[in-house]
Formats: sequence, C-alpha cells, structure tokens
Amino acid sequence: MRYPFDRLIRADAVVVGSGIGGLTAALAMAPRRVLVITKGDPGGGSTPWAQGGIAAAVAADDSPAEHAADTVSVGGGLNDPKAVKVLTSAAPERVAALEAIGVHFDADVEGHLLLGREGGHHRRRVLHSGGDATGAEMMRALVRAAAGADHVETLPFAFAADLVTDGGRVAGVTARTDEGEKVLALAPAVVLATGGIGRLYANTTNPPEVTGDGLAMAARAGARLADLEFVQFHPTALASGRDPMALLTEALRGEGAVLVDDDGRRFMVEVHPDAELAPRDVVARAIWARLQAGGRVFLDATAAVGASFPERFPTVFSLCLEDGIDPQTQPVPVAPAAHYHMGGVATDLEGRTSLPGLWAVGEVSCTGVHGANRLASNSLLEATVFGHRAGQSVRAAAAPAVEATAAFAAADPGPAPGDVSGPVADLRRTMWDQVGLVRNGGGLTSALEHLDELALLLPFGASEARNMVDAGRLIARAALARPESRGAHYRSDFPAPDPAWAAREPVGA
Repeated sequence: MRYPFDRLIRADAVVVGSGIGGLTAALAMAPRRVLVITKGDPGGGSTPWAQGGIAAAVAADDSPAEHAADTVSVGGGLNDPKAVKVLTSAAPERVAALEAIGVHFDADVEGHLLLGREGGHHRRRVLHSGGDATGAEMMRALVRAAAGADHVETLPFAFAADLVTDGGRVAGVTARTDEGEKVLALAPAVVLATGGIGRLYANTTNPPEVTGDGLAMAARAGARLADLEFVQFHPTALASGRDPMALLTEALRGEGAVLVDDDGRRFMVEVHPDAELAPRDVVARAIWARLQAGGRVFLDATAAVGASFPERFPTVFSLCLEDGIDPQTQPVPVAPAAHYHMGGVATDLEGRTSLPGLWAVGEVSCTGVHGANRLASNSLLEATVFGHRAGQSVRAAAAPAVEATAAFAAADPGPAPGDVSGPVADLRRTMWDQVGLVRNGGGLTSALEHLDELALLLPFGASEARNMVDAGRLIARAALARPESRGAHYRSDFPAPDPAWAAREPVGA
C-alpha cells in the first residue's frame, strides 16, 4: 500500500507543542516513549514570553482556599469548582517540582521567596524569576530536563497538520517539516499542547506561532469544545507599533504603578474599588473606552519603581528602551491586546478529551478552571498542574498497538501554502474590530460572513492560515450565541450578565 508520507514514526505518545504544558506532560510519561512535535526549537511558544510569574499559596498568611476564592471571584461564576480546587491545592507541590528540576525563583538574601501581587489577588502569592523573566527561566529548566530524558524524542521545526483517527479513536498526527518532509506519527495517545489563539487578533502579546492550531485540529476531528467566547485582553501592552506588542507585566501595577490619562489623572479609582488591580477585563475595557474616545493612556511607574527598573523589571526596561522610552522617568503608553484564551478543547481533570486517545493541556485546553476570566499568573500554574496530571494519565492508560492501516492512506498533510499574508492580515483586523474587547450581534454576524469569504481564498489543505480562519469562526459563533456580558466576553447590545447563563456544566462531563 502506498502512503503519502516520507517518514513514519511510532511512539507510545505524541505531544504537539513544547511549552510548559507539553514538556511537563512528556516528562511525566516516563518510561513511555514520547515524540514531541514543535513548530520551532523546543521551548518555544508563549511560555518563554511570560513575564509575571506563577501563583501559589506558599506564604504563611495564605492558603489554597484563599487562592481558590480569588480564582472564582475573577471567573464570573463559570469556574468548575473541582478544577479550581485541584489547581490551587497542587500549586505548592508543583512549585517545588519546578525547583527540583532547576527553576530558580527570586528570593531575598536569607532565601525567602519574593512574592508579588497582581490584579484579582488579595494576597502576595506570585513567584517570579529574574524579576520579569519567569517563563523563560521555566523553559530553560524544562528544555534541559527533556533533553536529558531518554524517553523523550523531539521533532523540531515541524507543523502538525491534523489528527488522524482509526476506529473512533485518535491514533496519531500528520506533520510537515520546514524542509517539506511529510511525516506520519502513530501513537495510542496524542496530547495537544499547542497554546492559544493570540495571532488571530491584530493586536496581541503572543508570539507569531500562536495561531490556534490545536483548537482547529481538535474541532475538525470532532472533539468537544468549551468557553470559546472568552478571550482575555491584557490591559497593558506597550503601544509603540510593535507586532506582536510587548507586554508590560501586571506585576508593575502590583508594585504600585498607576494608569493615567492624557492629563496625568488616575482614572481606575473611579472604575473599581481595586483600581489598577481590578480584574483584567475591567481594566482593559476602561483603557479601551478612553482610547476609543480619542485619548491616550499611560502606565506610570516612575514613583513606584523608578531607578530600580533595570534590576526589578529588566525585560520591560529593555523593551521600553528599544522603543525610545525610559520608564524610570517617563510614563509608558499602553493599550489592550489579545493575551489568553480561557476556552479550548474540553477536558476532564486528567486532560482527557471527548475523543479516545486524545488529551489536551495548557492554553489549548479548557478544564473550566478559569471560567469567564483568568486570574493573573494562573496560566503557567494551570499548564504545570494539568500537564503533570495528563502525563500521569497517559502513562497509566492502556496502550493499544497502532498500525499504519488503510485508514491513514488519505491523511496527507499536503504542501506548504503559498503567500497568504493578505487574507491573514484581513482576518486579524476583522477579529480585532468585531470579535474583540467589545462585541455586538451585528458585528459578530458580519465577522462570520467575512471569515467565510476569507476561507474561500485559502489554498486547500492544512495551514496556519486555515487554522486561524477555523478558530476565528468558532470564537465568533460562540460569542454570538452568548447574549450577555460576563468576564472577558462583553456584548454592547447585552451589557449586563444574565442569570440564566450563570451556571456551567463541568467541561469534563
């Protein structure tokens, strides 16, 4: 039988993505043989861009219950309480596990962890590394651990095109390398760890490779999805014309930085009792309203951080200097940007999806832990907690043999598409303008019609552009189907929350 592949790889499990969720899952699967497929070098994606930190109740005056209460308070009533309890209870243990593989968290001269506070938290519980380089430090340690693990093999610079199924279960992944090689990776377990959907939006803090691939792949295979309408827009991205926009970590506001308008007036004190430390959706919309009215907004850390900027926030300091701004002495122009997707592939508390043989972890997944709005610094935490649980689940699962049968003969990843920059730019503008911070029924309907038109302009076959259109349509449809405002989902035609939409079915049910 002739197959449209240049190479066939067999493994006990395939992990698509090499961020914190993917590598944590892969390491937890030992001694199962794991193939990690990643678009670039191992350790890419959003994780190394994460500045703020990881939340965990490790202080003497804190507790997992208080961490859970803050998580639910921000989540707009849609959190799955069981998922939240798992997340916050496991947080101290996972922090210790990260330290065990070499992650260095900032501490004082006596060795006590330095804890920050961010929006929505009522305790200082955010651990950080290098001031504002937490994600990069985690990836350094995880990439080294994976490279030293005999059971982990990596296929770098490869685009995972689609899931392949056989007999009603997921049995592998097709992929296409940057050199044009077509690969079929067969395994009884596939873990999606592909990250979020930030690149769908014209303004985003996410790296260019975050194009909704796992969400689109799972949808095409028929997996259950959840909470797709809930896209978080970070309030404070550096408004300097970059693409992607540079993130200005929420930890700055946690240390006392304030938001001011053109006249230097603090406006968040009039919007929310927690002012700059209100939930992200509240702060983002308050900034958005002023920008839409023709004004500008600045993050002023000159008094709160000032001369200590290079030591305390070296990443932000360097980014600002590159754009000609000295945050030690100047307020920094800011604007909201697409940052995180609370929705995704629905999973249970071990990462299992509705499709046998398929797991999902990290931002591509939806455990229900975030509800309608993610609490700051719970993203890295979710990836390590549920990545570890998913890896253990795969290790414990039965591993039926998968053979290259006739079912895979048509699973062709196809050639790389040509230039699709025009449709992609159009899609990103449409998503930002009509499926962004403030939505309405007419705009969402128009966006869906336009995305359908853009789909017809794309070459046939799997591609990032195809995934972006597929994911965009899914998000717009979900937003149109929720006639209320809740958390990060705001409808100007339905500006209030509707009690009828206040409950949720556990996503793993």
